[in-house]
Parts: sequence; C-alpha cells; structure tokens
Amino acid sequence: MDSVRVALEVRGAIINEPRVNDRINVPEVRLVGPGGEQVGVVRIENALRLAQEANLDLVEVAPDAKPPVAKLMDYGKFKYEAAQKARDARRNQANTQLKEIRIGLKIDQHDYETKLKRILKFLDGGDKVKIQLRFRGREQSRPEQGLRLMERISQDASENGIVESAPRVDGRAMVMVLAPIRRKSEAKSDQRRRREAERENRRANEARRAQKNNERVAGKSEHVEEEPANDANAE
Repeated sequence: MDSVRVALEVRGAIINEPRVNDRINVPEVRLVGPGGEQVGVVRIENALRLAQEANLDLVEVAPDAKPPVAKLMDYGKFKYEAAQKARDARRNQANTQLKEIRIGLKIDQHDYETKLKRILKFLDGGDKVKIQLRFRGREQSRPEQGLRLMERISQDASENGIVESAPRVDGRAMVMVLAPIRRKSEAKSDQRRRREAERENRRANEARRAQKNNERVAGKSEHVEEEPANDANAE
C-alpha cells in the first residue's frame, strides 16, 4: 500500500510529514520503542494502545518496509527540534557540499570506525553527509536494524552534526543526511588557525633542537680546551 503523506506549507516550502497515529492505516507494524528498543511486529491497534498508555505518538518512520516500521515518540517535540535543526542547517549552507558515505548493514567495528572518522571529517569541514545503507537479500525485511544503525551514527556524530533528513527507506537502501553544526567559513577559519598553530609549534621545536645542539657543541669545545691543562698538571 502506498504511503499517505501530508503536505504542509512552511514559509513557502513544502515538506512531507510521516503518518502519525490514526493515519497509519495498515494492519500491523514493526514497532520500535522510544529508546530504540525493538518491540517486534504488532497489530496496529495494539501499537496505538501502547502509544496512548505511554502518552506518546505512533510515527511511521519507514513506510515502504514490509511491514512498515513505526516508532513511539513525542511527535510534537520531535517536529519542534527538527524545525530548529533545519533552520540552523539553512544558515550553514553557504558553500556546503554534499558528501556521500555508503555502508552495509553487517559493517564490522573497524569499518564502522573508519566510516565514522570520514563522516566527522566532512562535517568538521562544513559539508553535509549523505549516508546510504544498502540492504542485501533478506536484509530488506529487517529495516529496523538499519534504523538502529543510523541512530547509532547520528548519536556518535552528534557533537559535529545534526540530522537534517531523518532515515528513510529508498528502494533497497536507507538514506539519512547529516548537516554540519558550524558554517563552512567558520570551519575553514578553524582549519587555518590549526595549521598556523602547527607551524608555530614546528618552528618552536626546531628552535629548541638548534639550541640544544649549540649547547652540546659548546660543551664539547670547553672539554677539549681543558685537556692540555690537565696534562700539564700531571707532569
């Protein structure tokens, strides 16, 4: 069943909202708890009851999955924070490029750390990062695992970037976009300051090494001059 989207006009820009609560007209969903825990596949009426008991909303986060993935959350708070992040991201868009990182669902720890370092490097440089998670074979039936991996990345990169585009299923992939916290001009200024500080440190280290070499040479010269006097005393 095609996902129903609600178009909203926000300061002249059209955005699409996910289906929430009673708008989710499917028989069952793969439910994710408010803390990211996996509840499993449940009937839609049971999912709505759990949301009501927890005073939360049921939000469809992966409508194209089978069954769709829905998460329990405070949707009003989520929308407010997302709007704040979007405004911050728009202010940082000058000269911003979109970099792309591809990962797999079964990524090992070493590869994860390598990819994360690249993501942080791009964000620190003032660029956005599009993270594409490719599903292979039967992995496509477990989109909640992809969602969990995307949430892990966003948390690990939270000091450097914000989630501009929440994870969404796109064919056989899940896509998320992170935006840098700082403007690119600020990032470049920081990079220049770091390079200048490194050059200053190198010059200071070279000066210290040269001074030590001079002191060693002077010490050897004094030792050589004293030797004849010692020989004369011995005689």
